[in-house]
Amino acid sequence: MTLFEALTVAKQQIDRLDARLLLQYATGCSHTDLLARPETPVIAPAYAQFSEWVARRAAGEPLAYLIGEAEFRGRVFQVSPAVLIPRPETDILIELAREKLQGLEAPKVLDLGTGSGIVAISLALECPAAQIIAVDVENEAIFVARNNAGRLGANVDFRQGNWFAPVAGEQFDLIVSNPPYVAAGDPHLALNGLPFEPQVALTDGADGLSCIRHIIAHAAAHLKPGGWLLFEHGYDQGQVSRNLLSAAGFKAAFTHPDLAGIDRVSGAYFQ
Repeated sequence: MTLFEALTVAKQQIDRLDARLLLQYATGCSHTDLLARPETPVIAPAYAQFSEWVARRAAGEPLAYLIGEAEFRGRVFQVSPAVLIPRPETDILIELAREKLQGLEAPKVLDLGTGSGIVAISLALECPAAQIIAVDVENEAIFVARNNAGRLGANVDFRQGNWFAPVAGEQFDLIVSNPPYVAAGDPHLALNGLPFEPQVALTDGADGLSCIRHIIAHAAAHLKPGGWLLFEHGYDQGQVSRNLLSAAGFKAAFTHPDLAGIDRVSGAYFQ
């Protein structure tokens, strides 16, 4: 079996680009190798790995879980089924967080539900003066996030626990979160590979707002005067998020859309 033949067979089952990437990871060849030396034989163990990946991809398993990594803001993060796959929409949360940190000499930042660590690590690398603490309830997620921080050279204090429990008595200049916000039974949970991602990180098992309510209800006690809370949410949760923030005493509640024009991040500050 040559590279060309393996790729030809795979393209009958999955997307051409996915097939090419999986073949490169399975064999260690480059895109240039595929183009310049398509007659190169594929050794049996590599072809067995490639065939397994193709079958799993054809069954809907996300490409990132098969190759074990995904790109976010130009950096490669390790991922596993214990964490969500990074999505470009979360860029908005990072950009807004950076905006709120401007002018602060040594800000203290809390990332709730860190998952693979993309938010905490991005902020640590892009705002090096900040002290970043990241929390997740899942030990497996903390393991992935710590590995990513080590590989990328980010200084982040990772703590395992439920929401604010690991930071009892501490206050922050900024709290950020990408919490579970998909409502139970939402048809989107059955699409685009989501059945393979950790459901606890996608949905609260209720109306999609219980985690957001909890964060808003407890954030004020952990914010310094004038500190900001920013969180990602669903496309139809902007108005209710602003209402919840205002009802909890937060000021200047706003919602910012993503690049597709969809409500994506809401926030406010506490005086």
